[in-house]
Amino acid sequence: MGNLQRMTKIKQLIHGWVNYFKLADMKKFLAETDELMRRRIRAVYWKQWKKVRTRIRELINYGLEKWKALEIANTRKGSWRASIVLNKSLTNKIIAAKGFETFSSYYAKCKVN
Repeated sequence: MGNLQRMTKIKQLIHGWVNYFKLADMKKFLAETDELMRRRIRAVYWKQWKKVRTRIRELINYGLEKWKALEIANTRKGSWRASIVLNKSLTNKIIAAKGFETFSSYYAKCKVN
């Protein structure tokens, strides 16, 4: 599944879920869900960068210093654990700029109260 398909599926899920529950006050719950969703997106990107060289190149492209990129790219941790470290380079602003919508932003648009 490509990233564009992933974005549309996430967008459909967010729209359906928020439209169904928009009468409830769930701001804190959606903020926590956004954190988990962004972490999962970072894990997917980590899995897409299969080779160490690719990981180093992408981390440097996202603004990490070379020595830090080498350190992170050579980790033996899994993608879920590495996604915590990716938070420093693949920030929330970059994820939003890539086109991924969040639960909280759509909830703010649709909130009835």
